[in-house]
Amino acid sequence: MTCIVNGKAFDEEPDPGQCLRTFLRSLGHYGVKKGCDAGDCGACTVWLDGIPVHSCITPAFRADGHEVTTIEGLGSPGDLHPMQRQFRDAPGFQCGFCTAGMIMTSATFTEAQKADLPRSLNGNLCRCTGYRGIEDAVKGLVGVEAAAPGKAVGASVSAPAANDVVTGRAEFTMDTHIEGMLHLKVLHSPHAHARIVSIDKTAALAVPGVHRVYTWEDVPRRRFTTAIHTDHLVDPDDTFILDNTVRFVGQRVVAVLADTVGAAEEGCRRVAVEYESMPAVFDPEEAMAEGAPQLHGTYDPFVRDPVRNILLEVHSHIGDVDTGFAEADVVHEGTFSSPRVQHAHLETHGSIAWMEDGRLHVRTSSQSPSIAKAKLEYLFRLRPDQLRVFCKRVGGGFGGKQEVISEDLVALATLDTGRPVCLEYTREEEFTTASPRHPMTVTVKLGAKADGTLTAIHVHNVSNTGAYGNHGGETLYAGGAAVMLYRCPNKKYDGFSVYTNTVPSGALRGYGMTQPAFAMESAMHELALALHIDPLELRRRNIVRPGDPLVAMHDGPDDVTFTEDGLAQCIDLVDEAMARTAGEPSPGPEWLVGAGVASSLHATAPPTEHISEAWVTLGDDLMYEVAVGTAEFGEGTSTAHVQIAADQLGTTPSRIRLVQSDTDRTGFDTGAFASAGLFVAGNAVLRAANAVRDRILEFAAAHTGVHVVMCSTDDEGVVCGEQRVSLAELVALARARGIRFTAARKAYGSPRSVTFNTQGFRIAVHRVTGEIRVLYSVQATDAGGVVNPAQVRGQVEGGVAQGIGFALTENYQVDAEGGMVNPNFRNYRIPAYADIPRTDVLLVDSSDSVGPMRSKGMAECCINPVAPALANALHDATGVRYRALPLTPERIYSRLPVYRSAPTGLSK
Repeated sequence: MTCIVNGKAFDEEPDPGQCLRTFLRSLGHYGVKKGCDAGDCGACTVWLDGIPVHSCITPAFRADGHEVTTIEGLGSPGDLHPMQRQFRDAPGFQCGFCTAGMIMTSATFTEAQKADLPRSLNGNLCRCTGYRGIEDAVKGLVGVEAAAPGKAVGASVSAPAANDVVTGRAEFTMDTHIEGMLHLKVLHSPHAHARIVSIDKTAALAVPGVHRVYTWEDVPRRRFTTAIHTDHLVDPDDTFILDNTVRFVGQRVVAVLADTVGAAEEGCRRVAVEYESMPAVFDPEEAMAEGAPQLHGTYDPFVRDPVRNILLEVHSHIGDVDTGFAEADVVHEGTFSSPRVQHAHLETHGSIAWMEDGRLHVRTSSQSPSIAKAKLEYLFRLRPDQLRVFCKRVGGGFGGKQEVISEDLVALATLDTGRPVCLEYTREEEFTTASPRHPMTVTVKLGAKADGTLTAIHVHNVSNTGAYGNHGGETLYAGGAAVMLYRCPNKKYDGFSVYTNTVPSGALRGYGMTQPAFAMESAMHELALALHIDPLELRRRNIVRPGDPLVAMHDGPDDVTFTEDGLAQCIDLVDEAMARTAGEPSPGPEWLVGAGVASSLHATAPPTEHISEAWVTLGDDLMYEVAVGTAEFGEGTSTAHVQIAADQLGTTPSRIRLVQSDTDRTGFDTGAFASAGLFVAGNAVLRAANAVRDRILEFAAAHTGVHVVMCSTDDEGVVCGEQRVSLAELVALARARGIRFTAARKAYGSPRSVTFNTQGFRIAVHRVTGEIRVLYSVQATDAGGVVNPAQVRGQVEGGVAQGIGFALTENYQVDAEGGMVNPNFRNYRIPAYADIPRTDVLLVDSSDSVGPMRSKGMAECCINPVAPALANALHDATGVRYRALPLTPERIYSRLPVYRSAPTGLSK
């Protein structure tokens, strides 16, 4: 087959049945991404004779005699195509994994197509941005700005990797080829609960190209937890790399290592496994009942009650809720359920391992290479010097990559064979075996005086942790934060994290607070209506204020403080915005219109120990190198770290060279989760940069004979009184004396501050179909000192978009065996451009944080109030309370009266 790719002729024969995506990547065009391999996401979009196509569903032979253009051929970092420049300058990306496909699609738009983006972009998905940045990019709006020396913080500077992202040159995990690399594929259990009686490898090993077939007998028999925390003891060691008992449909049973993906897949099909089926339980309430099938034995002292399948139960109280309810004029109670939700980051899980200089190297898509390394050291009894774990750019995470679920198998196979090994999840494997959000059933009981003063709060939370307990305990504890939001003398929290024969649940943006927030904020709305008080006013009367203790489960001291009334400001800003837009007309007489609000809070670091170390060095090339272990996956920490360092060193971001997420080249870092990438790692960068600046100033002061207080850095050197000393001169002088301008500093996730936010929606509900249209969306957030306004806006917009998916469209459907039946983007529908409104993002001006430059991480919490605000708006519009998510048209229609008068509630 002969084709022209980016202007270069190729005479290559594709494999039988090969798609154009894999063919182009085999030629080294790694800008062509895999997001779905089903034509649903658009990450693989290329041009075929100038027409955009999804290369994953285009046969490679269709390129014969034609011209193919990939993102690499559209433009280069030094000569950007106009659409690449627009995506860089909007900015129109976060993690950047979808960006090449977005650009290749958008670069072909006519003016008419630009005017109809809901239709024009219907074949391209983004999980990060909320699409506003993409819309701005297509329309040519500029959001980034240059920063003056020492003035980087507070400016919307461009991401360090922006040019590489928009040209397809930014490397993600799988964007490489190592000579002799083998491929792993996994055989997954078809049973929800079974014991493996025997495994026959014979037929699989006979497949040409198959090298190994690994079973539970071939791996280290060491229990561990896949969850990533600094303190591994907060999660149960209930997992093996491969096990002889399977506890959910999709569990790993066998791993086959082969020359090609196809041979490995065929090897999986030929493995003969004999199972002995065991009773299974899928509902957590049933799992706790007497006589229910038991998933785990009594080997782990962490597991609270293995007989009742309870991983962890929490019972705590402040005051006496019985007394509080007796004193109440109104008592309201409701039970709310939240389903599984998949992260749906467009880059699936994957890892590559190889041996080099006698050491194991693992290149992986992870939110924490440092802890992934620690787990591999434990599993394979390796010394720290025998192992390197690192990340390139990570294609989205949202908590899904706060697990070790691919690294262990590639490490196993490479240590065994000495060969490079690759494991890349399919989209179906991502849906069926990676850890989704915990399903929770939360009952909220509230008591209040007639004037709205809360007298008692009781929350009862049953969380389905699935077959294994990774993150099961920590997310249960986190759920208590839903009751921190309100002052009340009597609070009680009962929580149960329960094993069931379903896919293990894990970490997802909001981390255990999203589900209880839906329940608590929905119940507060209902209570307000019962009291005939405006829902916003009821919140104003009860929210925590500066000086109030943030109490949920105990009234002892903790390390979380706040000194400014950020939550009240958020509520006021949303109230004003909703009132300002209240005159917008209804879509028509067949639509019911309603409004709803909700609030939430989130600590700026997790309660478990969070550590980060940063190194800053002034190099001989006069660039400042900042080395920090945090991974970049669209949360923007790399940009913020560069800004913080540039600000403290008196220079511009262009003078900062960033080294990230590599255990050989950076210090320890717990990981980029819980918004700690800014709060903790940012503080480490700040302290290291300050230390280097002080060393430079002291050296310059001694050299010039000017007191150090009269010296200051700028972009080119140091000004000491009336004298200027260039950086080049200082570096040369220091080198001659054996001095290096370098420093390392650590930061910890304590003390912590708290981020507040409030979401408001105005929606229309179709009387007949149950369809919901969002007419207006606004979120106010207390983000502290804002390091990069464009990034803050983008994070909130992305969080709102994910929250809308959680509330309205994402339906994780399971069969009678607990297995997922819709494991693809076509049937598990994450929001597309047409589904997401533009959200007004309003920033509270506050400075009560102990974070770097008084900043607060806020990417985690912005999702939490979205679902309850939508549910409250739906209740306001219809008069019907829906307490189970997602709020699909079918669910709404089934309870919606054909005709009803306008409801009372929030003004519309």
